[in-house]
Amino acid sequence: MDNLIQRLNELLHGNMDLVDNQQHPNGSPLNIALRDLANIKWNIKTLGTELAGLLYKQRLVRNWDAPGVHGLGWRCSTQADIESQWSEYWCERLKIAPLYHRKVWELGYVLQVLHEHGMLVSGKRGIGFGCGEEPLPSLFSSIGIRVTVTDLPPIDAGARGWIDTSQHTSTLDKCFKDHLCTRDEFDRHVDLRYVDMTSIPDDLDGQYDFCWSICAFEHLGSIQAGQDFVANSIRTLKPGGIAVHTTEFNFAYEDKTIDTWPTVLFRRKDLMAIKERLVAAGCQLPPINLDVGSNVLDRFIDIPPFPHQPEYMGIGLEPRAHLKVSVDGFPATCVGLVAVRP
Repeated sequence: MDNLIQRLNELLHGNMDLVDNQQHPNGSPLNIALRDLANIKWNIKTLGTELAGLLYKQRLVRNWDAPGVHGLGWRCSTQADIESQWSEYWCERLKIAPLYHRKVWELGYVLQVLHEHGMLVSGKRGIGFGCGEEPLPSLFSSIGIRVTVTDLPPIDAGARGWIDTSQHTSTLDKCFKDHLCTRDEFDRHVDLRYVDMTSIPDDLDGQYDFCWSICAFEHLGSIQAGQDFVANSIRTLKPGGIAVHTTEFNFAYEDKTIDTWPTVLFRRKDLMAIKERLVAAGCQLPPINLDVGSNVLDRFIDIPPFPHQPEYMGIGLEPRAHLKVSVDGFPATCVGLVAVRP
């Protein structure tokens, strides 16, 4: 064992004194094999960004008058969805560019599902879980929908990282988007409540026409905790109310994934376990289609570093090719789930 450790050190470090004292390249075999890896990754990201930019410019992006009805059920983020009428419509309503980005897809998906179920009308009530700084509460308030925004209490240790990366609703000011509604509309329709998604308070039961979350329940610590949350979120709905959630989907493997970790990845069988629990509770589910797409940007897997990471070098480089992404080495994308309470 000692000889093995010594050999690994020789491969990794080579003649470190020469490197440190004379600023020469590290000539160890392992370093030679790996030293261009960061540059290779950056080349891939740059080419992916340029390709997505060219595809975007070739599209006829129109300001649609209505989102239409497309029968969205459980589905994954795809290039075709970003290029669809409904996605472009909701990007126009949100005043964001319809880029090939899975976060853009999530916002449009939630809005389209709620639209198709008649929820985007004045007088409805909705509750969002783990809202962070997303724009949906502002858009809802402009329609006349009463919204409860929830997130972890700021003093919770689990909230610290989200606050540091501007993904936590520490105050309602974080959710107010003045390009989507007036401050008066927002203050009249939106309230903030600190809620642990693993322990939804009983007094929220049966109070809302719809609930939603956007890539939140994969951060509850385990696959089991995420499955429990989706099942328990149905309690907050009135009869006939609708739940729409998105999360991370490991679409490449069924035999391995990430579990009991700050970010977990759901496989097909984990999603099917959620389906069975919802069906057993009497919920109505729309069609389930977990096809991840076959267009060029469906096959492009974005890799770290990402803009929030300190090693990100892409000043002025927009993350435009970000429908599929590597999460700790697993190819993943966003998937949406829908359920109607009986």
